Amino acid sequence: MDMSLAGEKRLLKLNKLEELRYDAYENSRLYKEKTKKWHDQHIRNKSFKVGDKMLLFNTRLRLFPGNLKSKWSGPFVISRTTPCGSFELEVRDNKFMVNGHSLKHYFCKDEVSLIECIRLDPLDPKPPLT
Repeated sequence: MDMSLAGEKRLLKLNKLEELRYDAYENSRLYKEKTKKWHDQHIRNKSFKVGDKMLLFNTRLRLFPGNLKSKWSGPFVISRTTPCGSFELEVRDNKFMVNGHSLKHYFCKDEVSLIECIRLDPLDPKPPLT
């Protein structure tokens, strides 16, 4: 029951505990760095300009699911951009701000071409190949 030996033993245990805590902190920091590097590699940079036509991801579609419903609504026109990555969309004098992650470009032709429809014979087992 020597108090000085017990005190030294206690200090050694506290030092070991502090080393374990430091090692756990370093491992956590390294894991976070690797995860951030992997995440940043998979981010695609999107560049939008004022006047571009965009499609907006419909986040409320999950309330009314449907296999044939499109998850994208639009087209909308960008009227203003901010440096933090949000955009102001405009449709029929209505303007609203959205995050850039929920946007994608809308590519369309100004002229709509005619689509030829082929009428298939319901009795014909093989439809004609085009």
